[in-house]
Amino acid sequence: MSGNQPILPQGAGYGVVVGIGLFFSAFMVGLTAIQTRYTGFSPKNSEEFSSASRSVKPGLIASGIVSAWTWAATLLQSSAVAYRYGISGPWWYGAGATVQVLLFAQLAAKLKLNAPHAHTWLEIVAVRWGTAAHLIFMFFGLATNIIVSSMLILGGSATVTDLSGMNTIAACFLIPLGVAIYVVVGGMRSTLLCDYTHTTVLFAIILTFVFTVYASSPKIGSIAKMHELLSAASAANPVPGNAKGSYLTMRSKDGLIFGVINLIGNFATVFQDQAYWQRAIASKPGTCVKAYLLGGLAWFAIPFAFATTLGLAAVALQGDPTMATLSPAQVSAGLPAAAAAAALLNQSGAAVLLVLLFLAVTSATSAELIAVSSILTYDVYKRYINPKANEAQILRMSHWMVAFFAVVMGLAGTIFYYIGVSMGWLYTFMGVVLGGAVVPIALCITWKKANKWGGIIGSVAGFVAGVIAWLVTTSTLNGKVINVTTTGGNYEMLAGNLASIGVGAIVSYFSSLIWPDDYDFEPTRAINSHLRRSSREGTASPPEREVDEEKKVRTSASMDVRSVSSAALAEEDLELDPVALTKAFKLAAWSSVFLTLVLMILVPIPLFFAQTIFGVGGLSAWVIIGIIWTFISAFSVVLYPLWESRLAIRQICRGMIMDMFNPGSGKFVPPSRTAE
Repeated sequence: MSGNQPILPQGAGYGVVVGIGLFFSAFMVGLTAIQTRYTGFSPKNSEEFSSASRSVKPGLIASGIVSAWTWAATLLQSSAVAYRYGISGPWWYGAGATVQVLLFAQLAAKLKLNAPHAHTWLEIVAVRWGTAAHLIFMFFGLATNIIVSSMLILGGSATVTDLSGMNTIAACFLIPLGVAIYVVVGGMRSTLLCDYTHTTVLFAIILTFVFTVYASSPKIGSIAKMHELLSAASAANPVPGNAKGSYLTMRSKDGLIFGVINLIGNFATVFQDQAYWQRAIASKPGTCVKAYLLGGLAWFAIPFAFATTLGLAAVALQGDPTMATLSPAQVSAGLPAAAAAAALLNQSGAAVLLVLLFLAVTSATSAELIAVSSILTYDVYKRYINPKANEAQILRMSHWMVAFFAVVMGLAGTIFYYIGVSMGWLYTFMGVVLGGAVVPIALCITWKKANKWGGIIGSVAGFVAGVIAWLVTTSTLNGKVINVTTTGGNYEMLAGNLASIGVGAIVSYFSSLIWPDDYDFEPTRAINSHLRRSSREGTASPPEREVDEEKKVRTSASMDVRSVSSAALAEEDLELDPVALTKAFKLAAWSSVFLTLVLMILVPIPLFFAQTIFGVGGLSAWVIIGIIWTFISAFSVVLYPLWESRLAIRQICRGMIMDMFNPGSGKFVPPSRTAE
């Protein structure tokens, strides 16, 4: 690999991408069929398809957040920054991408308070600020989804090609294919169940690599040996900007710069990605804050433990004859983890990493597919093309948009591949074009004083300022040479990221202070309220404009909605209590801000200024903390969802057993209803 022959045969790449992809599709289609037969939820209803009937418990939402936020970059780019900067890289990657999910808990609470029945965050923008704002922010939202999807495809295809020699273009299109199948069939709930399955395997494989590197590998096998090898690597190839050139220090100038870029860029991809709003929408109102706080803290362990293992192993094994020599382009493509896995475990290591990466890419891909499908269905089709669309038309369009965006993902990955843009370049670039809209979006959802034109102008001005600062800095620092290589430097990306989010924040915030709005959010609380009334009345959509050929579909959907039962609706009413949701918002605010200070300031900054170089004891504590955090995270998002779903699991098992002895007797029967 990496200049040598791929360690796995080409058939292994196709086997993983096609074989495992189709296996998971079949598996999830089967789970969807079981869910439809033995529970009251069916993806034949558009609310269930797009938002899982807004009834998902916190453990499964947290697992979905972990899975959706575990991109190819999570595994590959985190290891690449560990390879470049040493132990500071995994911390800055993990912390700089965790705080956004923690802070998003505040937006999730405000979503439930201010627009509890919205399908997308763009619906809220449209109602509050009108069509112009809706279209502008839709550009930012879809741009976010395209950039994120391109990173997923680029990272996944690059590693599959590197490990097996599989054709890169084939990988770009085949990766989203299998995912689209089960998303079309099962919708949001199927996506979350698949997320849970992938997250379970993800943690198992990460822990396998951790114990291989630090306990059983003959090449490393202990923390003390890792320290010895990293010290030797520091002496042979000092890291510029690190204290004494060491890989064993948090004092890393470039690591800190990457941390700032990472922080800004990921605000854009969380706050503007419908995938994270989708999980807030699907969550039970009373537990959405808990889900995001739990999911954010659990996710931190993945890049931190994985990169501290394979990223550092790639550095430690540089002198080993089985370790491939990596060019700067290959490091940017995220290949240090693949090289280390192959050097440690030969073909088995490469195969396990290939499976791990494929699961990470496909789970995040499913989140993007259902997210973009919701935007294109509700914010484009229903708002501008067919405002009177009925249940069957909305559901059909949702299916078509999943398939459409799967093709777009393949095309985007192919285009960036031929341009020569890597996953690492896109990862640091995303904040340049997306950062301007971060603060305006947050203000629109949460602050009654947010000014419409301040939000619009701030977003556009931030975008323009970010691009100008990025290009001017590139030209200044590189003798007026502007290309893919020169624009990808740390200082160039830092300037663009800071200008983008800074200008957007300043314009939108201060214009709102000078010309404050006084919005009461009643119009946003009324979004889709007719669907709520329809659920109470037993109809899935307004009765007018029914078409005869669609009556069967609509009646079926109506049955599915009514099967949620009045008790569930009453429970939702209690959870939408404004007083309780206001308390949840305050909890989210205090908790997320405190955890952000810990992760971004209180832990790394003192270590940075102390210029401490870890000894064996310091590295041992660092690694052991990562292992303990990983186990706690695994319990939180693997075992906890099983416990909270124990009654539903028992209901399904009971129905299946009944069907075995008396076919048809185990099928779920909706609660009896009074005649209309």
